[in-house]
Amino acid sequence: MTRRDLADAALTDAVVDSFTTEGRFTTVMSSLVRHLHAFASEVELTEDEWFAGIDFLTRVGHITDDKRQEFILLSDVLGLSMLVVGMNNRRPPEATESTVFGPFFVAGSPAFANGDDLANGAPGEPCLMQGRILSVDGEPVAGAHIEVWQADEDGLYDVQYSDLEHPQGRGHLSSGDDGRYWFWSVKPQAYPIPDDGPVGELLRAGGRGPMRPAHVHFKVDAPGYQTLITHVFVAGGDHLDSDAVFGVRENLIGEFEHHEPGTAPDGREMDAPYWTMAYDMVLAP
Repeated sequence: MTRRDLADAALTDAVVDSFTTEGRFTTVMSSLVRHLHAFASEVELTEDEWFAGIDFLTRVGHITDDKRQEFILLSDVLGLSMLVVGMNNRRPPEATESTVFGPFFVAGSPAFANGDDLANGAPGEPCLMQGRILSVDGEPVAGAHIEVWQADEDGLYDVQYSDLEHPQGRGHLSSGDDGRYWFWSVKPQAYPIPDDGPVGELLRAGGRGPMRPAHVHFKVDAPGYQTLITHVFVAGGDHLDSDAVFGVRENLIGEFEHHEPGTAPDGREMDAPYWTMAYDMVLAP
């Protein structure tokens, strides 16, 4: 096919036909080109709008680094992250649902034993989080690798601070022989996603808010089971129905119970009020 004097549908066809390899790459790129061209044609995209889009994506790239992933944030607020999560994690109804990974996971988190305090100095009200890792048949999953990360009472993750000497509100532990896990941290709070960059500009232009409901992130791996990436949201919290990244699932909402000072369920003596949360996670084979 000649590549001269191309316009409209003929131009789209020529670009699609230029991918001559076989396989998934060409399938994805051909569809991407057709949808991009159809989008531009449908809205009659102006050159100024095209350049504004290029500038926006360039700035998304410039602000992205090893501690801030603006492209993931962009995917999240456009609902693409949850769409992909949903398509790729269709599991038995008994299994715990997945939700967005988010931009604040950091590999190489510190190791903790069950019962330790993952807050590691993070400000907030003490909270004992516990539960079991189970199979869809209700059997305990021993030795599951559990990654945990969360924001503190100020709505900030440790990587958003420039002066911390060690991770806070972040770590990993393993389930016991009976599938149990338990650790201390702080009660999570609702917080705004980072809105001081291009994604924040997009939200404001669309009249949208940046808030996420309070939650704790979990990533659970065990041999013979699918990796689970999920949250536990605080029941009754604000923004459950207006999550900026569309990540709330009804069965991921957990009860956080307030307690006066005294003996906690794990035997720890607490001289200040504290919270508890119990949530079992069910892994798909």
